[in-house]
Amino acid sequence: MTFKALVVDKDEAGKTHAAVKEITEDHLPEGEVTVAVEFSTVNYKDGLCIGPGGGLVRAYPHVPGIDFAGTVEHSTDPRYSPGDKVVLTGWRVGEAHWGGYAQKARVKADWLVPLPDGLSTRQAMAVGTAGFTSMLAVMALEAHELRPGDGPVLVTGAAGGVGSIAVALLAKLGHEVAAVTGRPETEAYLRDLGATRIVPRADLAETVKRPLESETWAGCVDAVGGAMLARVLGQMKYRASVAAVGLAGGAALPATVIPFLLRGVNLLGIDSVLQPYDNRIRAWQRIAQDLPLEKLDAMIQPATLADLPQLGAHILKGQVKGRVVVDVNA
Repeated sequence: MTFKALVVDKDEAGKTHAAVKEITEDHLPEGEVTVAVEFSTVNYKDGLCIGPGGGLVRAYPHVPGIDFAGTVEHSTDPRYSPGDKVVLTGWRVGEAHWGGYAQKARVKADWLVPLPDGLSTRQAMAVGTAGFTSMLAVMALEAHELRPGDGPVLVTGAAGGVGSIAVALLAKLGHEVAAVTGRPETEAYLRDLGATRIVPRADLAETVKRPLESETWAGCVDAVGGAMLARVLGQMKYRASVAAVGLAGGAALPATVIPFLLRGVNLLGIDSVLQPYDNRIRAWQRIAQDLPLEKLDAMIQPATLADLPQLGAHILKGQVKGRVVVDVNA
């Protein structure tokens, strides 16, 4: 029996080509659990893996897709049985290991998480790696004493996948949310998610000579990095924290240590790839509990496997809003 998969291959000239092909289970990598994939998503890493590779893909041919949700078909691990609903994010799946852009996937049991009650597989992928990362960021800010009423919480890259979920989560939890975007046409979308203030990207895009500015933000989920993160650090309130989750604006950080030394600002690194199992369970339970699921529909852009080459190129150019949910069986 064959099934569909988006297969990326590289020619002799080193150029990659992505196309939907029919493959068999014999092609799948080793693993204890075979999953009938129902939905996946499109993330920045996926755009790299579909296209130039970005140093993430180790071998070709390759099936990208860094996350997926579906139903267990076969398992040699006692933790999972046929019929169980599961979610996978991280563990370099879709990069070093074949991922979710196929109707079937075979992975290690340790990489899976049971789908929490109250979430469908489609909703889980509307959340996906981006939303999982957002939840980890919010949990880290809470662990560093961010509470509703402390003041506005900034979300950079707010119209993207991570930012959209972060805005909705923080607003639902009772925070005043300021959303940064360079796309004015997304203002209504962000306000519907719960943002009470829209900050034009240009207001934070340039570094300034002063290491400290007025204390403005009680917390921040930053998906941009670069000069914007450096600027934000100088605007944080005393002992406030920034959860760094991305580098859409660059990996360099042209900042000083002054905000850390004089205001006790915390810069919290958020990794979603190698999170321990217990943290994954806790985050997914919080998502099911705290994310306003009615807001997910506003974020979703539906797609099929055939749409992925174009969507991969678009996300690398910052042209994707919200969450792309890929129905691999459509």
